[in-house]
Amino acid sequence: MDKVQYDNYITILKGELITAMGCTEPIAISFTAAKAREVLGQMPERMVIRCSGNIIKNVKGVVVPNSGGQKGVEVAAILGVVAGKSELELEVISQVKQEDIDQTKTLYSQGICSCELEEGEENLFIRAELAAGLETAAVEVRTKHNHIARIEKNGQVIFEQPDLSIGESGDKSKLNIEDILDFANEVKLDDIREIISRQIKYNSAISAEGLTNKWGAQVGQTFLNFGSNDVRIRARAAAAAGSDARMNGCALPVVINSGSGNQGITCTMPVVVYAEEMGVDEDTLYRALVLTNLLSLHQKRYIGNLSAYCGAVSAGAAAACGIAYLNGADYDVIGKTIINSLGNVGGIICDGAKASCAAKISSAVDAGIMGYEMAKRDLFFPFGEGLVEQDYEQTIRNIGRMGYYGMKSTDVEILNIMIGK
Repeated sequence: MDKVQYDNYITILKGELITAMGCTEPIAISFTAAKAREVLGQMPERMVIRCSGNIIKNVKGVVVPNSGGQKGVEVAAILGVVAGKSELELEVISQVKQEDIDQTKTLYSQGICSCELEEGEENLFIRAELAAGLETAAVEVRTKHNHIARIEKNGQVIFEQPDLSIGESGDKSKLNIEDILDFANEVKLDDIREIISRQIKYNSAISAEGLTNKWGAQVGQTFLNFGSNDVRIRARAAAAAGSDARMNGCALPVVINSGSGNQGITCTMPVVVYAEEMGVDEDTLYRALVLTNLLSLHQKRYIGNLSAYCGAVSAGAAAACGIAYLNGADYDVIGKTIINSLGNVGGIICDGAKASCAAKISSAVDAGIMGYEMAKRDLFFPFGEGLVEQDYEQTIRNIGRMGYYGMKSTDVEILNIMIGK
């Protein structure tokens, strides 16, 4: 692999595999509001949070971490204003105290904050508008959960950067299965060791929390009742348990993928569980996770971080490819694993972040593992049927087209149902 492509892949991993606590959408709202509070320079008397539909959808049903069990856009924004530290970005509300929770509850009950749907914007859009007397401040986040695109003070724009630059986040248009496999084989482990070791540490910790304590619907713990001696069951349980905890307010940090902690957990835990079962060395595990993360990002670049398409499907397929890598799979087995997975569960809807995400993760991991078990026996869904093509890359593009364009109207209907339209 040439140096330009190598460096690009390193940049992508460093830009995407970042740490966040809690569901990334409420955290992004807290981050936006905390930054607006800093710009305002004082506590606001009134707040309006304008969000795209997908942001509202992903905040409505999930517990805001360190909030005392509260949910919703307004709670996330108020907590960000009261206790947020914007320099911590997606860990913005990691240092909340009990008095901050109490103040947030009081301000929420007083109706200081309102949320409005911002139509005509891309799927990831948040604008926090704060006012105190005649003083105003506004901050916009776009395209990525921690990317501030615009800052205003008293109606004047004081900062603006409308687009992420290629140099900042890497050029994901250069991703493809063949090069990703080459990169996983060739990457100097010291270049990615810190990133991947942090992902394993953090995501394993929240998975263990979900398997130990009673979070949400306890999907992960339920799966272990099916038979903890089966590595396939343990892989599904480990991924689901992390989501059980995270969707229901656990404040432990995770390393995300494609802007999603759930997808980061799904990329990580099945591969870790299989590696432990197989007794593979650490270096091989790290290379498998490099492959998994990049394959998940490759699939999601056609769909976008937020849509009506459940991103766990992409992450589950990618995790199965990581498992295949642990077993020495070649390009064709990995490609067929992807098409077998996507040909099965491609199109699971995203109706917001919530407890049931854990079950969808389990289904995606199960489909991925079955896809690999088929692929290693040279079994695969017939090319040319449905969205599946002989060209693995074309299959990914087909799924991306369906998820991005075909499911737009689905996204609108889901949001309308959720907000009671």
